[in-house]
This record gives sequence, structure tokens and C-alpha cells, in this order.
Amino acid sequence: MKQTFLQTCALLTLAGAALCASAETIGGVSTTFKLLSPNDKVVVDVFDDPVVIGVACYLSHAKTGGYSGALGLAEDTSDASVACRQVGPISFKDKIDKQDEVFNTRSSILFKHVRVVRMVDVKRNTLVYLVYSDKLIDGSPKNSVTAVAVPINQPIPVK
Repeated sequence: MKQTFLQTCALLTLAGAALCASAETIGGVSTTFKLLSPNDKVVVDVFDDPVVIGVACYLSHAKTGGYSGALGLAEDTSDASVACRQVGPISFKDKIDKQDEVFNTRSSILFKHVRVVRMVDVKRNTLVYLVYSDKLIDGSPKNSVTAVAVPINQPIPVK
């Protein structure tokens, strides 16, 4: 049983790393000073919407330093912000769901994630992106939202 638990933990860690690989770190700033271990930071990552070509999302989030942070054992705070922008001509790979998770990354060794969900405001022809943090038992109400208006002559293809 212990071996199965360890295998599950390893799989979750690899899955989190694979999802995180789709984001590119732009930079970060230290928020605390730690003499012999990594500082706590706010990091800015960027990822492209996987279905909407021409939209990139910039995600800022806390990264806990110290020895536990360096080893990947720390739990990051639920503070995150998202800003999505049109970075090229917008096109759609396929019809999209009215609400769909487009990105997630782990913020603790187990059971806590920062997630970005895309929602479609059909009436205003706008893509809305929400970032929030969740946990297995309880999440956080801290969140951030941003929107990208799609040209009115280009209806969003909703499923």
C-alpha cells in the first residue's frame, strides 16, 4: 500500500510538471530575503490558450522559498492574478465549450492547484479568463478575472 501511495505521488508530480511545461516563466521578484535558501517570490508565467490562437495569458503567482520550497514540498499561497491579451489574429482550432479549464499548475506537493478557466460571454462576443486556487478539501475565494474581446465580425464558435 505504501508503494502504491508513493507511485501515485510520483505520477501526480509528473502530471503537474507536464502541465506546467506549457507555461514559460517570464520573470519574478523576491518578496522576502532568506540568507541560506531561496527567497519567496512572485513569478510571472505566460501560456497560450490551447484552443484560441492569438490569445496569451500572463499569470502571476506566489512561489514559496526556503528549503521546503526548493525541494518542492512547500504550499504556495493562493495569491494569483491573470491578464490575457490578444497577441495576434484570433482564430479557433475548433468549437469551444462555454466554460473550460485552459491551464493548471500545482501549488503544493499534493492536492492544491492554481487553475485558469476560460468562459465565453456569447452576448458580448468576449472570452473571459478566471484564475483561482483549489484544494482537495477547501479552496480559496481569492481570484482574478480578465477578458479578451473578439472582433464583432468573428463570432466565437461555441459548442
